[in-house]
Amino acid sequence: MAKSKLPPRPKKQPADVDRNFDDLAHRFKRNVYDRLKGDIRLAVLERDLQEFLPQEFFAGEQKAQKPLRILDAGGGQGQFSIAMAKLGHEVVLCDISAEMLKLARTNSIEAGVEERVQLHHGSIQSLCEVSTEAFDLVLCHAVLEWVVKPQELLQSLLQLMAPEAWLSLTFYNVNSIKMKNLLRTNFQKVIDDDYKGYRGSLTPTYPREPEQVYKWLSVLPLEQLCCSGIRCFHDYILEPEHRMNEPQQQLLLELRLSREEPWRSLGRYIHVLSQKISL
Repeated sequence: MAKSKLPPRPKKQPADVDRNFDDLAHRFKRNVYDRLKGDIRLAVLERDLQEFLPQEFFAGEQKAQKPLRILDAGGGQGQFSIAMAKLGHEVVLCDISAEMLKLARTNSIEAGVEERVQLHHGSIQSLCEVSTEAFDLVLCHAVLEWVVKPQELLQSLLQLMAPEAWLSLTFYNVNSIKMKNLLRTNFQKVIDDDYKGYRGSLTPTYPREPEQVYKWLSVLPLEQLCCSGIRCFHDYILEPEHRMNEPQQQLLLELRLSREEPWRSLGRYIHVLSQKISL
């Protein structure tokens, strides 16, 4: 697979377009991916995919019996898709942030899989215009809450999926930010339904109502396989120094509670795994 040449850092974009993380790429790495919250996220995703996808896709490092063609749509630094590349799968990682892609390239080199990870600088929608292939597995993790037109994004993802392909979708759950503000006694924000992050914040621009996302998915030719909460209680631990207490126990409990109500509906993110229906 040809190595990708990354463009220079783009200029800031106006507020009415999809969010570009050139300015926050390294903060994401420090604050999300390199901490227990990142481990919880990866553990839930790995559990869900290994439970519902055929086991030959997870046969062992570098030895997948049937390599998948994977699209990581809005994949950022590629933590999850690069782990899939280590299993022998081929990955196209698409992102509008050149800074995120630089980190993804570094991660793929460190993992020894740079030949199996192709980087595409541009929007997911632009990939639809240039891609001539359909993917077996599409990952779209923590993207829906940053885009202006989420239903168009879902349609674009569907176009890129092969028949009977899988879609792994996570989105930022507005219920979680409501609960966090209630616990912090930020009552006016809840009264005003004011949950949007400010410029420079890691809080998404468009936190999503789960029922609205489920409605969008229900009209698409997709069969839902599972739905899990990600970080159902970890983010509600108000004292920062307590959030690393007994990390292994936290991880086990997050996995146990992730599909149980009311915990699932309080997850910071919701993961919906679906399979495309052949019409």
